[in-house]
Amino acid sequence: MNHKPMRREVINREIREIEYPLDQDGNPIKASQLFGESTFDYHTAREIPDHIRKELQEISRSHTPISKDHASVVANAALEWAMARGATHFCHWFQPLTGSTAEKHDAFINVENGLPIEQLSASQLMQGEPDASSFPNGGTRSTFEARGYTTWDLNSPMFLLDGPNGKTLCIPTAFISYTGHALDIKTPLLRSEVRISQAATRFLQATGLNDVKRVGTTCGPEQEYFLIDKAFYYARPDLVMTGRTLFGSPSAKNQQLDDHYFGDISERVMGLMQELDLELYRLGIYAKTRHNEVAPGQYEIAPIFTESNIASDNNQLLMAPLRRIAHKHNFEVTYHEKPFAGINGSGKHLNWSLSSDTGLNLLSPGKEPHSNFRFLATVATIIEAIHRHGGMIRTSIASASNDHRLGANEAPPSIISVYTGDTLAKIFDEIRKGEKVTSREIGTIESGVQQLADLSKDNTDRNRTSPFAFTGNRFELRACGSDMAIGLPLSILNGAVAEVMDESASYLEEEVKKGTNLDEALIGLTKKWLTNSHQVIFNGDGYSDEWVEEAKKRGLPNLKTSADALPLLKDEKATNFLTTQKIFSKDELVMRHNVLVERYNTLRHIEFNTMVSMINQYVFPAVVKYKNELSQCVKNQKDIGIESAFEKEIYKKLNFASEGLYNRLNQLNNALEELPSDMNEESKTIANKILPLTEEMATFCGQIEELVPDEYWALPKYYDMLFIR
Repeated sequence: MNHKPMRREVINREIREIEYPLDQDGNPIKASQLFGESTFDYHTAREIPDHIRKELQEISRSHTPISKDHASVVANAALEWAMARGATHFCHWFQPLTGSTAEKHDAFINVENGLPIEQLSASQLMQGEPDASSFPNGGTRSTFEARGYTTWDLNSPMFLLDGPNGKTLCIPTAFISYTGHALDIKTPLLRSEVRISQAATRFLQATGLNDVKRVGTTCGPEQEYFLIDKAFYYARPDLVMTGRTLFGSPSAKNQQLDDHYFGDISERVMGLMQELDLELYRLGIYAKTRHNEVAPGQYEIAPIFTESNIASDNNQLLMAPLRRIAHKHNFEVTYHEKPFAGINGSGKHLNWSLSSDTGLNLLSPGKEPHSNFRFLATVATIIEAIHRHGGMIRTSIASASNDHRLGANEAPPSIISVYTGDTLAKIFDEIRKGEKVTSREIGTIESGVQQLADLSKDNTDRNRTSPFAFTGNRFELRACGSDMAIGLPLSILNGAVAEVMDESASYLEEEVKKGTNLDEALIGLTKKWLTNSHQVIFNGDGYSDEWVEEAKKRGLPNLKTSADALPLLKDEKATNFLTTQKIFSKDELVMRHNVLVERYNTLRHIEFNTMVSMINQYVFPAVVKYKNELSQCVKNQKDIGIESAFEKEIYKKLNFASEGLYNRLNQLNNALEELPSDMNEESKTIANKILPLTEEMATFCGQIEELVPDEYWALPKYYDMLFIR
């Protein structure tokens, strides 16, 4: 196959242009005017009477069940609103344990007294019944036990899903089995939000803030992704089947010059980003930042903070239209954490914070963090939570694809540690040692250029190698993979912090009851947690080999692969903080263990089978063709008495690589036949023996690709996929 026509097709792609919406005077509509036009939220919907709205808000705050009468008002209003915008169907939109979303569409059309009517009843709004047996359930349900329920999450806005010839009203829901087990990602997250609100409210009231009635977590997930032209994407079976290239020779230039990061966005990609922003604004998603990421072909979009449950839904909403819109621009998106070897992979950094209903950000240090004792105690509480449950935090972001990033040559390592920055580290060190806490001037940074303003200096630098970093007024969980739903890591993080926050509240209540000054009690609490957990604080280079050794000395877990991490879901000691707080039941954790281990094994098998097929279909035929050409060349030159030294050398190198590849291919086939029957043992064998074997095979494939002429190599190369736009 000759790559020239394909490359020419891609180079000559026309840039897709759309008409930007205009107002009645022909002026471009502002983003704020578009915002949320495709969403129905009872908090703001004009169709909901004010007194009903207030009652619904109180129901939401008190976590009491919604009545059928209230639901009927919402259902009728949502029906009229959706039909006025062209909707003909509705669906319960939910997040099963597949890691993506699911929906079953039902028409509004119904029959009443023999006549057709449009209807969305309170019952239809509040509860649905998809087939639960066909979704991952970890062995908790038999195939013949099909019943499961979806139930409306009234705090997550409904939204319209566009189709080519109509629209569908999507109702965000939880997904629960007939036996009451959470079969989804949303339900445990909602439980964790209730628990952390209870614990953090109690903590703040213990510090004298009695007007606080509710605390919620907020989240802003940064989404990284790669764009690959459709022509190249569909010519690579590994990208289609697995989301990543299973082998490929690195291009001579990739990200060494750092010229792609924050660089000029190509017109074709910019067109995609602009169309995406319009779609997201209509869906009520605060898309804020867009830019080139570090690796060529890699990009990022980041939203403004919002409530964690909404942020979780919005992130899933973002990923779907990005795929759809990219396709219109002749791109395909891959969210795989490591689609190309040798360059940066993609993460989904979760910026996480705590905010009260009175407007207090618990992680805002103020101008004088050394004297903000409530803030210091809050951060120390979170550090203790990470120290106790770092293993479970690691487990929450475990996957076959994320394993290629964690512990590799980029952020973050698989060792969960906390970055505080130098300012907080010194304050904490003084408190832990019982020394007087001193103030530190943060000051400004002088540019040295008269026409440039001096820069206000933050109280902390940023450490991109830290998996859990304090970044000024929030923590950033940098370990989550780009392809993941964020609900599971958020649920476990919330649960870990809620447990320790409850203990912090108890400590303060007891100290104040004894007559201890509140500031002294907060300092004592901070010292208590830091004395116990200071070893989890690390402000250095998380990439270094020295840190791996140092972390081992500190007793921090280093769960390098998913096979190491996922068994913790069945460890009752490790998960006790989740079951006692009723965020997960024991059965639900076992279910997730079984689902995630099975998913890990299945994804690896798909990779192995795809690799075997591609080697047989593409690599070996290219080798045979070129070896035939070389051997004929050597023979022809021998016939006329000319030496063929370099042709023979190429032949030898090609023969060595292909023989090595063939040998490893046989080893792979044998290893797959001998896999253990136990799923956990299978995953360990895959992670520790078979995956390294396939990496050796990928190395041989790369060597062959370097030797074989372009005309014989049928697969698009890294050069094509990363640089041709």
